[in-house]
Amino acid sequence: MIIILGSQKGGCGKSTIATNLAAVAAHNGRDVVLLDTDSQCTSATWAADREETSASPVACVQRVGNVTATARELDTKYDLVIIDAGGRDSQELRTGLLAADLLITPFKPSQADLDTVFQLSDVVRQAQDFNTSLKAMAVLTMSPTHPANTEIQVSKDYLSEHMTVLDCLLYDRKAYRDALSMGLGVIEHTDKKAQNEITALYNEITNA
Repeated sequence: MIIILGSQKGGCGKSTIATNLAAVAAHNGRDVVLLDTDSQCTSATWAADREETSASPVACVQRVGNVTATARELDTKYDLVIIDAGGRDSQELRTGLLAADLLITPFKPSQADLDTVFQLSDVVRQAQDFNTSLKAMAVLTMSPTHPANTEIQVSKDYLSEHMTVLDCLLYDRKAYRDALSMGLGVIEHTDKKAQNEITALYNEITNA
């Protein structure tokens, strides 16, 4: 299975989700590889830091440009391929979509993020002309934790007019930042709420 994390806007937690999904997969005994196509190299740095820990290993490959062939080759060698694409409309995103089974796009519940769904939908439709098995799903991330906040439901309603929205939510928790800096996933952290969130996301995605 090939999952690509991509978006039209940076700062939405794409690399955080990619690394955490990889950590959950490794924790569950799956042979997983990260394909880091982002020039910021966040996932590659995380994977290198992880080698210094006792956590289950996660392989990482770095590629830029046309990554279709690389993704397909990795798919023959690993149970799960997770592509970390840049937060913009790029060659890496578009060619990754040609190989992927599933696109996961994180959206923060803010209008500036939500409005990028229009351009993203166009990119997905173009990719589906060549990759008819490609599915695209949105996940709300960095969500406010205050129970009276209405942004989450408003954002879900807005996005659902354009693409499938996952049921699970990722909240704005320090645990995600702490785990990333240590080469870990929150599944290996002490924050139970964050663990439950990322496990729910992993289960919903892999059962999609």
